[in-house]
Amino acid sequence: MTDTFPAAKPARPFFSSGPCAKPPGYSPDKLATASLGRSHRAKIGKQRLALAIDLMREVLELPDTHRIGIVPGSDTGAFEMAMWTMLGARGVTTLAWESFGEGWVTDAVKQLKLEPEVMRADYGQLPDLDKVDWSTDVLFTWNGTTSGVRVPDGEWIPDDREGLSFADATSAVFAYDIPWHKIDVATFSWQKVLGGEGGHGVIILGPRAVERLETHTPAWPLPKVFRLVSKGKLTEGVFKGETINTPSMLAVEDAIFALEWAKSVGGLAGLKARCAANAHAMDKIVAAHDWLGHLAVDSGIRSRTSVCLTVKGADADFIKAFAGLLEKHDAAYDIAGYRDAPPGLRVWCGATVDTADIEALGPWFDWAWAQLTAPVSA
Repeated sequence: MTDTFPAAKPARPFFSSGPCAKPPGYSPDKLATASLGRSHRAKIGKQRLALAIDLMREVLELPDTHRIGIVPGSDTGAFEMAMWTMLGARGVTTLAWESFGEGWVTDAVKQLKLEPEVMRADYGQLPDLDKVDWSTDVLFTWNGTTSGVRVPDGEWIPDDREGLSFADATSAVFAYDIPWHKIDVATFSWQKVLGGEGGHGVIILGPRAVERLETHTPAWPLPKVFRLVSKGKLTEGVFKGETINTPSMLAVEDAIFALEWAKSVGGLAGLKARCAANAHAMDKIVAAHDWLGHLAVDSGIRSRTSVCLTVKGADADFIKAFAGLLEKHDAAYDIAGYRDAPPGLRVWCGATVDTADIEALGPWFDWAWAQLTAPVSA
């Protein structure tokens, strides 16, 4: 073992995959505060909520055909809202290659009592997307946060699909090109690529999803926080800043800060470039270490945001010790892999992380490995 530490540490050692690193230069005292302590239904509250929606549309380059709503319960709440309100009109196919996809399988089978076609793949892989039956509604994660696997693009989603496409895109929006004409429902949380706060979800509805909402009545009761329709028509106010449940205006202001920062670095193109640079820096670290590997071996389906790594011979205890050493020395926080995934490391490489901080991880990985694997002197 050696006590010789690397010469430099990441300036911001925040590599958690959610909530993720705040945007560079962030400080709570930089947030606008005029809406705090005010009703979210007051003029100023509605204005700030509407601004957040408008900024998301601008940065995402979302077409006018799609609506954006802020809803309760983070990405989970948004995706379950979509499932509870729209499924049941036709057959369902669920794709699962990591823990959150499996969560939607559980909801479909055990909670909604549907009988979906389940297409699974092991961590690090995808099921055969060419075999998806698009006469059914299809549920999938665009970017698997816990497996480091993403769909390669949207080409596997047909333009003439009969069912709806439901994309859990929480680790994908603001990091990839999303072909919105192929997406009927998308959900995400501010806490990922924007580095915002948890607790609030965002739901994006295309015209086919709105049609489903207005023509289909679910066979099960809907909680109040899931109701998007009133008297057979979409509740349009939800998509103009009139939220279903009381939002945290502090979290909204935090999101507005992140979105303004996103514009300052070049909007969607700038965010994608930062993600790509971070993922490339992580690839170089992996290539330089024979004991490191990517859980997603195929680079064509490898995440550029939630990068999941294998560690040669490691079990859960080794990973806990490895991550714990780096956290103890303020070199990297929260990099142990997800509890349901194979033992490994997980490094967030989203746009709010600086590439220099990813590059600084390499020597610290070497140091921690040496601490845990070097033979003990007699």
